[in-house]
Amino acid sequence: MLHIGWFSTGRDEAACQLLEAAWQAIEAGELKARIVFVFSNRERGENPASDRFFDLVESYAIPLVCLSSKRFRQERGEPLARAGEPLPAWRADYDRAMMELLEAHPFDLGVLAGYMLIVTEEACQRYNLLNLHPAPPGGPAGTWQDVIWQLMEQGASTAGVMMHLATKELDQGPPVTYCTYSIRGLAFDGLWAEVEERSLAGVRASEGEDNRLFREIRRQGVMRELPLVVATLRAFADGKVRIEGGRVVDAGSHPIDAYDLTQEIDRLGGSA
Repeated sequence: MLHIGWFSTGRDEAACQLLEAAWQAIEAGELKARIVFVFSNRERGENPASDRFFDLVESYAIPLVCLSSKRFRQERGEPLARAGEPLPAWRADYDRAMMELLEAHPFDLGVLAGYMLIVTEEACQRYNLLNLHPAPPGGPAGTWQDVIWQLMEQGASTAGVMMHLATKELDQGPPVTYCTYSIRGLAFDGLWAEVEERSLAGVRASEGEDNRLFREIRRQGVMRELPLVVATLRAFADGKVRIEGGRVVDAGSHPIDAYDLTQEIDRLGGSA
């Protein structure tokens, strides 16, 4: 049986949906696994959304381990981590404290499911941690918003979602599983035409994320995220894919670029 460690800040409804999808697959016998803990970098009382997430975790009787990164930083009088800059020293101390707490909960595979901290190199070396990214292998990096704008700028025909191994380089770890989907055809061509008649800068300034093409690309990606997480965990539980020495390998221990789950995700309803 696969023992899963679940990492989440619990900041929104999506965090609840990700945990719920995995839990339901386990309860239905579709996923031969157990979630041995949920770790959060928030504590009760910090945020109403996190508190609702903690209620869900406790309703499943999953051990909940919390260590507030905000309190940890403030007690030391340390600065916030800044995007694009090296992580401040306190972040390594925080991850060491996290790892000490998790010693009582050994696990095979970790899932970063809405975990809003960049994991430090030491933690990445100690654990096999999977991160969800809204692009296929070789696709755009950055937040999901960045990814969509880059797809629109490129006039791309394909988008996707992947789970990759977390490393110290944000969004640059080896791809583990992925699925792709077309962003051309009947559902998209009219939306592309609306954008191509104008400059992308003008679209971003006037409509932003309310643009119809932007919203449809996002919708198609989101509907695949939950199935991909569950299908990825099932692939690990069934021994179809493993992590060995920081490499992704198949059932025969042969290195692979990534495990393509597109057909399975489409069968599960991740298409429209």
